[in-house]
Amino acid sequence: MPRSRVVLAVDGNSILHRCFHSQARTGFQSADGQPRWAVRGLLSQLVAAADRVAPDAVVVGFDDPDASVRRARWPQYKAQRGEKLATLVEQLVAAADVLRALGVAVVVPAGWEADDVLASAARQAAAAGDTTVVMTSDRDAFSLIDASTRVLRIINGGVEASPLLTPERLVRLLGVRPEQYPDFAALRGDPSDNLPGVRGFGPRTAARLLTAMGGVQEAFDDLDAGGERVTAAVGPAAAGQLAAPAARAAWELNRQVMTMRSDVQIDLGVGHLPLAANAVHAAFAGMDLPWTTATALRVLAHDESVPPPSPRTPLETRGPGPRSRPPVRRLPARTVSDQLTLF
Repeated sequence: MPRSRVVLAVDGNSILHRCFHSQARTGFQSADGQPRWAVRGLLSQLVAAADRVAPDAVVVGFDDPDASVRRARWPQYKAQRGEKLATLVEQLVAAADVLRALGVAVVVPAGWEADDVLASAARQAAAAGDTTVVMTSDRDAFSLIDASTRVLRIINGGVEASPLLTPERLVRLLGVRPEQYPDFAALRGDPSDNLPGVRGFGPRTAARLLTAMGGVQEAFDDLDAGGERVTAAVGPAAAGQLAAPAARAAWELNRQVMTMRSDVQIDLGVGHLPLAANAVHAAFAGMDLPWTTATALRVLAHDESVPPPSPRTPLETRGPGPRSRPPVRRLPARTVSDQLTLF
């Protein structure tokens, strides 16, 4: 019986945005003078994540840069955001091109976003009996966590310092189960997306409500019947805020906008490891990443014959990714349960 695979699903937009800001000080440019520090950072983070979870396939999702079904349907969505810097837009395009040349699956769904790619990859992998590790710096993916999906949320310190969230760890972190997270997020709101939450409901109050009621619709039903359970859970002031018509409208809007599509077509046959060694070498050497190139060849191309360079170049020590110790040996083929107990 074939073993289950591990799919690494990467939020290309969120990781590249993070690298764009964190690595801007390097000012790294390609050989022809084009800005590439964010692309360079994305590649380094991708290798670090692959070294950690030993995936069998890699898929990277990007937002459609030209159209948005959500913004067309809900004009207030992200309406407060200004135009992206030209250097960021150019590197988003370049990143997709570099990753396609590398050989991983790159998906830019027409009218949709990277989050929709992550949700679709997780659903498709689960249907095939596989496991997904979602790599993102955003919280939206927390709702995808289940028995077959983990979220590697990138925070300060990069991949090695970032938590790999399971259903149990999410409960310890936020006090809610993954299936409750959409309600939790809708109550809290998301100012970065111009989606105000329900007044009086920060993370702690939202978690108390959901712990007591199970879901927000159950809370509204209780309020319609007098609100005894809601009041006991969050107190009369918060219960009164939730009973206001504006609260229900905000929650319903946020739930609609925040819901990810899970039917984006993804060919998980593309991006299956090992990748071609010449493609891996070209992608990473082109970013002046000799140390990471050696790791990438072992992790992505399964080429154990290339020793890491020593010493590392000064430029690379300023770059993103794992730098404080030599690259970890690529994990041998394992069962999914073996891989997920490693972290």
